[in-house]
Amino acid sequence: MIRLAWHDSGSYSADAKDQPWPKPGGATASIRFKPELGYGANNGLDVALNLLNPIKDEVPEMSWADLIQLSSAVAIEHAGGPHIPLKLGRLDAQSKEDCTPDGRLPAAAAPFPDRAASPAAHLRAVFYRMGLTDKDIVALSGAHTLGRARPERSGFGKASTKYTANGPGNPGGSSWTVEWLQFDNSYFTDIKEQKDEELLVLPTDAALFEDEGFRPFAEKYAASQEDFFNEYVESHLKLSELGVKWA
Repeated sequence: MIRLAWHDSGSYSADAKDQPWPKPGGATASIRFKPELGYGANNGLDVALNLLNPIKDEVPEMSWADLIQLSSAVAIEHAGGPHIPLKLGRLDAQSKEDCTPDGRLPAAAAPFPDRAASPAAHLRAVFYRMGLTDKDIVALSGAHTLGRARPERSGFGKASTKYTANGPGNPGGSSWTVEWLQFDNSYFTDIKEQKDEELLVLPTDAALFEDEGFRPFAEKYAASQEDFFNEYVESHLKLSELGVKWA
């Protein structure tokens, strides 16, 4: 659910802000339409979207855009993370004509679609385009404390590890953390130490401690879960309101 919400709102481009809504992208639920749902970066998100269908049927007055963002906030809190005081009232994109172009979402490793020279440069190109900052990049990356990467979807990770072989849920994939259903700051402590070969570390993960601009935030969050939670909420809210047209 978190990835679904991020990939919907992460399609926003401030460079397109003068175009008619919802062409700039953002948290508009355009991700529920093809071709956007079929973009490579969105592999597997049809599964998450299908899980929301029964809820949408039960609460038809809630927009898809709100439901997608709310599911992410609820998932984080349910996993032990902070409460995210999400504002509701987003309007929905209405058809496939409202889909954003492919290539706006971050990649995990070179070659990067924007031909960036490094993982840090690529992350900045993508997130600065949304109007976000270095602090936002690092804080939002911390949500990788939850979940797994599956090679059949993203091309990254292992088919299974000792932490994912038995589930819960559909077994397999590679997790960034040992307790991958617990939202905490272990993503930062594990990435910093890199002592466990069973845990996933992508080039864009390692960049958080290698890049001079990112490192102070990564060190801060590794040292203090409270600081991570407080600043994660701020960044999550910013992301969840990108490109929104309110009712």
